[in-house]
Amino acid sequence: MAASSRGSRAVRGIFSSSPTICSRCATTRFYSAAAATETKASVTDAAPPPASTKTPYPYDIRSGLVLTRPPLLTRTLHPFENAYYFYQKRLEERLNTPFITSIYFKPDTAAQLDWSLKVQERGGTVAKELGTYHGKSSKAWDDELKVGDQLSSQESVLNSLLKDAAARVSDDAEVIAPEDVVPVERPAERLSEADKKNDVRRLDRQMERTLYLVVKGPDGWGFPADVLKDENLHEGAKRVMDQAAGVNMNTWLVGRVPVAHVVQEPVLGKDGEVQKMGQKTFFIKGRIMAGQADLKGNPFGYTDFKWLTREELEKELAPEYFRGVRNMMADR
Repeated sequence: MAASSRGSRAVRGIFSSSPTICSRCATTRFYSAAAATETKASVTDAAPPPASTKTPYPYDIRSGLVLTRPPLLTRTLHPFENAYYFYQKRLEERLNTPFITSIYFKPDTAAQLDWSLKVQERGGTVAKELGTYHGKSSKAWDDELKVGDQLSSQESVLNSLLKDAAARVSDDAEVIAPEDVVPVERPAERLSEADKKNDVRRLDRQMERTLYLVVKGPDGWGFPADVLKDENLHEGAKRVMDQAAGVNMNTWLVGRVPVAHVVQEPVLGKDGEVQKMGQKTFFIKGRIMAGQADLKGNPFGYTDFKWLTREELEKELAPEYFRGVRNMMADR
């Protein structure tokens, strides 16, 4: 009998017109059409959400490209590094087995005569840029490299190599007079014409450093970026680059994962209404292989561009903007 009464109560509960509360969604649910019709007005006039519930601010999701030109030259060595490597070469020169000329040169040839002439001028030292070797003479005790000696400087080493590269013997095995020796052309300087003129638009400046392309738009200087248009981040970055300045550039994306992001909060009025949309910009990294930026006819309002180093970017970009992108920049 007890089981029968429990069953009847369960049946009456299922078909009852009284509303029940769903613990998961905290909303009123009805299990009969009549009950739903009777309480429709009460549900419509329900109290608004608690004041603590905030509506998320609207943001425009943007994709941008950090286009870089990697270093073209190795860095300039510190004078201490020059002296250290110079000394290591001197040690290697002394510890090596004697240089056997007959292995490298045929006797009585122009090459053998040219070699012998240059070795005599170096005091018997085989190496071209290490200076005179006194290891087997009475001056061996004073043959170490002194602090501040210009012999280990890059300029001294370069001059020694260029002097040795000039031919001193003609093809007919005749010694060329000193005034008739044709000097070897010096390599290009590490400081380019763009560096001397401080032309920040050229790519052959600061060749020991990484350069970053920044453009000047309505909001100031920054990396090229635009709102996504039903596309992935890397697709948006490629589109922005092509439309902004990539027509005459050969570029490629390093990856599809953002390397940095910048958040600009929305502007709210006194009543809490959004007056200006916020922005969340995600940057993809890219490299330039050839070409140059061309802003003509771009749809973003960019009027100027620069190729800048990390230190120059810190002075040009807004502080909040620079803090968002600084960690992805190379030390040099």
